[in-house]
Amino acid sequence: MTNLNDKITAFFRPEILALNAYHVPSAEGFVKLDAMENPYHWPPEMVEAWLSKLREIQPNRYPDPQPESLKNTLRRHAKVPETMEILLGNGSDEIIQILLMALAGKPEATVMAPQPTFVMYQQLAISLGLNFVGVPLQSDFSLDAGKVLAAIKQYQPQLIFLAYPNNPSGNLFDETVIAEIIKKTPGLVILDEAYAPFAQATFMDRLNQFDNLLVMRTLSKLGLAGLRLGFLAGHPAWLEQLDKLRLPYNINVLTQITAEFALANANVFEQQTAQIRSDRTKLFQQLQKLPQVEAFPSAANFILFRVPDADAVFHKLKQQKILIKNLHPAGGLLTNCLRVTIGTPEENAVFFAALQSALPL
Repeated sequence: MTNLNDKITAFFRPEILALNAYHVPSAEGFVKLDAMENPYHWPPEMVEAWLSKLREIQPNRYPDPQPESLKNTLRRHAKVPETMEILLGNGSDEIIQILLMALAGKPEATVMAPQPTFVMYQQLAISLGLNFVGVPLQSDFSLDAGKVLAAIKQYQPQLIFLAYPNNPSGNLFDETVIAEIIKKTPGLVILDEAYAPFAQATFMDRLNQFDNLLVMRTLSKLGLAGLRLGFLAGHPAWLEQLDKLRLPYNINVLTQITAEFALANANVFEQQTAQIRSDRTKLFQQLQKLPQVEAFPSAANFILFRVPDADAVFHKLKQQKILIKNLHPAGGLLTNCLRVTIGTPEENAVFFAALQSALPL
């Protein structure tokens, strides 16, 4: 075994060995409020219509490598400007990987993002041997314009990721600061709008204003997490080059036909996301009334909050079969922070009651 460990150590780069795999805990038997999923199922009649649609699939054939019909559906759904192109990904994770692969092998390439933010920006950058620079957010999780612009001047990043709203904090960064960052960045700026259905704010309609801006979206938070479909919108000249790094047939036939069907029933998801936004407001107001809880305003489908002892509260909730996200191990601004996904009204009520009993007297 010692010999095998030596071989493994010799095989992988030190920075890979130092990484931790993205961990997804088992949620069987739990009220699952840890992964920012839409908690609502499809109406029974919609399920039946979907199953009928699936009979058209020919699983013995490769999927359409450039599904224009699906792209056009996504254009209409996301209001992508007519002059812009779309690149499809197996979830937004694959798109992040494609963007970073474009820089792999360039020793001078630097990737930048505020911190804390979505962990996969840094995880994938490091795994591809790229320089990653994290710029700390302010105590209220807003962008420190001075620090970000100074870091841009110093490091001249080829790629900046900005989650809008940010994960795990849930807030929208200042539009004016974002615009200044785009103008001052020598490379690309990626606006990750994963939570757009809940934020009602977007830079999609501003793609024509900046030639180094791309907007990334996913259908996961809308209510189609199981499909793993994301897309990148931006100038065709950028996407033409990025498409060379996309694996062939990366969007399977089940995802293609299901996504088109689902977006043809967009009213269902509009009703669900409206309900989630309303319930987010209610839960936030409840959390604000607890003296031991500091809840942060959110434009996403989750709420970040701080408690006196996050580890203790997290484990007490888990004992009550409530699963949320413990962010305390990350340290820094996330010390003693927990993140709860907005569930159904019933799930939110169960969570809030459990939280009250888990907090110290």
